Amino acid sequence: MFETHLDATYAWLGLAVVSVATAGVAAAFPASPPPDAGGVARTVDSVADGEYPATAEHGITADRLRLTDGSVSLGDDRGTARATLDAPRITPVVRSGATANATTDARLRRVLDGVPPDAAFDDPAAFAAAAERARATDPGWVPAPDRVTVRRVHYGEVRVTLVG
Repeated sequence: MFETHLDATYAWLGLAVVSVATAGVAAAFPASPPPDAGGVARTVDSVADGEYPATAEHGITADRLRLTDGSVSLGDDRGTARATLDAPRITPVVRSGATANATTDARLRRVLDGVPPDAAFDDPAAFAAAAERARATDPGWVPAPDRVTVRRVHYGEVRVTLVG
């Protein structure tokens, strides 16, 4: 009645090995998905392609952000994700408090945060020049905010899409 069958022992050992292997494979999977660069790109495109002034925000969970004329990249310890922008050229604006790219004009940050461009700039030419300088800077990695803000602004004949 209390005898051990040899086949049962091998079955239990096989089951234990398979269980350990399955747990190892499951532990190797990342705990969460990589950053959502595609969602940010869709938000930027939806605002930048519009004819009228608009503002949108997209929440992100990333440690670093890089904006270029044609792409948005997000990165953290899970990896880096990059998405191509279909929108016409954008103007990257680094938020205050970010250490990188100190050349971003503080007036552009104010406009991105909701201040009308005519309250931040003397004339449309100054606004256009500040946007051109921001686009000309090296698009390096900056600390990522909790959310990316996209704002399409019209000031006179100047049309600019600010992203930061």
